[in-house]
Amino acid sequence: MNIEPKIEIIKEKKLVGNRHSISVARYEVGPLWKVFSPRRKEIENTVSNDLISMSIYNAEYFLKFDPTTFFEKWATAEVTNFDKVPSGMETFILPGGLYAIFSYKGSSTDLRIFDYIFKTWLPQSEYQLDDRPHFEILGAKYRNNDPNSEEEIFIPVKKR
Repeated sequence: MNIEPKIEIIKEKKLVGNRHSISVARYEVGPLWKVFSPRRKEIENTVSNDLISMSIYNAEYFLKFDPTTFFEKWATAEVTNFDKVPSGMETFILPGGLYAIFSYKGSSTDLRIFDYIFKTWLPQSEYQLDDRPHFEILGAKYRNNDPNSEEEIFIPVKKR
């Protein structure tokens, strides 16, 4: 695998959705999306039809990686404002900043792309991880568990 990312500064995003705690060892995102997906049409003022899958890790998460350590996983949609948030959903302001953006084609259950990003690309690049949320944009070509699925993976970075 050899995918070169685009490096871009993205603007802040306003997100509405649901979250829960998971770990890599118990990567059970299905229940989160089963709660969120049927209700996504209740979210007003969406920016697009794209969905955003976001992960928030504590600052030490990648320094002492342990697959049993929990992190926060979100299922969200981007909105223009928080004027009308459906009951039971939460808001989050994703801070803007520098991101490495990987265009990925493959099954969402094939985690080799993340092995490549963190074990090959990042150590060989002029960047290091920044302590901001990681996220994927699940657009029109995204198909869960499908080898032909397409998504964009956003990794927060800063110059070394």
